[in-house]
Amino acid sequence: MLIRERNRAEQRERILAAAFGLFSQRGFDEVRMADVADAAGVSRATVFNHFGSKQGLVDGITEQVLLYYQGMLDAALTDTRSPTPALLRALGDHMASGIESTRRVQRGIFREIARLQLGFDEGGLTQRTNQENHARLAELLARGQKRGELSPAHDVTALAAAFEVLVNGTITQWLFEDTAEPLSDRMRAGLEIFLAGAATDAAKSRRHPLPDLTPARPWSFEP
Repeated sequence: MLIRERNRAEQRERILAAAFGLFSQRGFDEVRMADVADAAGVSRATVFNHFGSKQGLVDGITEQVLLYYQGMLDAALTDTRSPTPALLRALGDHMASGIESTRRVQRGIFREIARLQLGFDEGGLTQRTNQENHARLAELLARGQKRGELSPAHDVTALAAAFEVLVNGTITQWLFEDTAEPLSDRMRAGLEIFLAGAATDAAKSRRHPLPDLTPARPWSFEP
């Protein structure tokens, strides 16, 4: 039974990787379930058995994106040496660099993340992961306040919500604009505005090198 479950999990991962690559290359509308099946080396029926629809594939990819972000937050919480503003800048930089290279598929993913923020996926796995990520972010910000690196004048829950709105809003706006501006540049500008009000000394913290927040569980999908 354990071998069968492991094989099924590996098959699911292979299908998601194939879908991610095809969506990145062609866009969501131009990819058929049969295309995903061919790329994954499985039957079309197997793809449907795992995900039910193309939307199910997007949901599965979104879950993996949120889990990867969770790994980044875990890496930030494990890093007890870097100042909190540097950790927040590193989160923004790491997200931006990954999204810039997979713009087409990320449009579908951030549509789903927007649905989560609006509460349209009550009780779903992605919603639970999103809530766990919010809790980790709040923990990181609370630690920054305790250290004196972030202003105690702001409620941690409100501060976490403001960070999420800024990051997700910046990404979503960039994804749906016809612009050659790098997302990383726009993200850095937005985070400096955030830190100007949240950090006790944003200018001093800017001199600290950005830490590596690569999660322990690597990103397995390649476009």
